[in-house]
Amino acid sequence: MNEIKVVIAGCSGRMGKTLLECVAQADDLVLHAALDHEASAALGKDASEFGGMRGVKIGADVRAALRGADVLIDFTRPEGTLHHLEICRQLGVNIVVGTTGFTAQQKAQLGAAAQQIGIVFAPNMSVGVNLVFKLLETASRVLSHGYDIEIIEAHHRHKVDAPSGTALGLGEVVARTLGRDLDECAVYGREGVTGERDPSSIGFATVRGGDIVGDHTVLYAGIGERIEITHKASSRATFALGALRAARFLKANPAGMYDMQDVLGLQ
Repeated sequence: MNEIKVVIAGCSGRMGKTLLECVAQADDLVLHAALDHEASAALGKDASEFGGMRGVKIGADVRAALRGADVLIDFTRPEGTLHHLEICRQLGVNIVVGTTGFTAQQKAQLGAAAQQIGIVFAPNMSVGVNLVFKLLETASRVLSHGYDIEIIEAHHRHKVDAPSGTALGLGEVVARTLGRDLDECAVYGREGVTGERDPSSIGFATVRGGDIVGDHTVLYAGIGERIEITHKASSRATFALGALRAARFLKANPAGMYDMQDVLGLQ
């Protein structure tokens, strides 16, 4: 069996360490290189110090790290991911993007690169969350009238973007199913005398605190009943294992833009 040669970006971060551990435990994957930013204290250290395979030194030279690799897994920041993306495109290396917080213009850059390399881009790599995306299509069709829809998400104190990319992804599924434009119907905060709720709106509530890995609930509130579809992550391993499934998927498929629905066969 040919092993898939994987590069991990941001390897000293919370997700990076989890990815290193999961690659080390996989029989069909090998850690080709480990990347971190130029100011990282991890540079020059062995990846095994962060849970990865022994014998791979952590570096900041993106081009050198990607040369000869099959896939880069990137859960960093939009600017860093786009820098990595361009080098992936030049070298013909596929990329799994778990980074959130992209602008529409930045997403377009991902789409353009997908004409030459394989990209799996998803707001959440968890298998369970992506099943929830599918369940929401059915729930939103059935509950399209007479139910107010609110999305509640909670994450750890270090998360820098809000609402989470996953919460926005949930909202996009609901809005698309209902024939609405999320940009027009989303409500991201309420304070003071707001008036009655617009029945066509989709509300978002954000919680930040402690070490919460990631909780998401889509609430359909009707008259006399509430339906809640909830996913709670207790470990970052769920996101890492989904990313590894995405890496395997890219190895077996042609260049193009994919999401986890494609990876899991839920389209």
